[in-house]
Amino acid sequence: MYDIIGDVHGYATLLKKLLLEMGYTKTNGSFSHPTRKAVFVGDFINRGPEIRKTIRIIRNMVESGHAYAILGNHELNAIIYHIKDKQGRSIISKPSRYFLSLFKTINQYSAGSLELREQLKWLRTLPLYLDLGGIRIVHACWSEEAIQTADTLYEDGKIKKKVFRKLTRKSGASIANCLWILTKGVNLKMPSDLRVMNNKGVAPRSIRIRWWDDLKGMTFQNASFESKFSMPSYTIPEEIVPRTFPYPEDAPIVFFGHYCRGAGPHIIKPNVCCVDSCVTGTKSLLAYRWSGEKELNMNHLVRV
Repeated sequence: MYDIIGDVHGYATLLKKLLLEMGYTKTNGSFSHPTRKAVFVGDFINRGPEIRKTIRIIRNMVESGHAYAILGNHELNAIIYHIKDKQGRSIISKPSRYFLSLFKTINQYSAGSLELREQLKWLRTLPLYLDLGGIRIVHACWSEEAIQTADTLYEDGKIKKKVFRKLTRKSGASIANCLWILTKGVNLKMPSDLRVMNNKGVAPRSIRIRWWDDLKGMTFQNASFESKFSMPSYTIPEEIVPRTFPYPEDAPIVFFGHYCRGAGPHIIKPNVCCVDSCVTGTKSLLAYRWSGEKELNMNHLVRV
């Protein structure tokens, strides 16, 4: 049986509280449960005050066989930021805003930290998704095509640095697309000549969308899966509807994080669940305790 835990983002104290609430105990340096295993959906670094502790807790649980963990976009950004080219230069010439939260992680380690290098090496051993038979886990979006590509990226049990170096070249476009679909999902990007105002009075250039649905004929409001603003009830022009990955009703339950669903809903369909409780804003963590059921049950959600 599995306890699927949402984005932790460096809140180790809350993580310990959640584990204890679910009946885990700490022995020999690792939290464990006699009959269950934890599953972390990625994004356990950045933002919070206890990032080093969080990584140590999760790594100890994974290496002692008491948990699984997958990569989120924040872990990928950390790996990419520290990859050097053959001349010893960073492969990121101009870090974008997506790397800003990474500095909170870096600042919790000393300059040139061996511990940080070891943790980054360990991160490259983590999978991009899990298929455990009755349930599936991915950080942002379940795409069979992206998963097929992901399966080719691992060599000797980890993603080699050369794979990340390809991301800056045209030859790495398919790899980049795979990584970001699995860890960032699908965004609706607005064309330059279209402005759609959200309820905050802002015209966003892209919005997170419901990748598990077919969006044809949907409104911006119904297609959006944003947590910080809502979109209007105008039908999305067919010309700009992005490709999604409709999730079959008879498929195994899929769990993911990423979308910062502070107030929920977390159970979106009988077999689709987002366990990200937006910990930075809500100061709470969420887990779903799966015990073999075919359909999700609200009573199995645990929040601390």
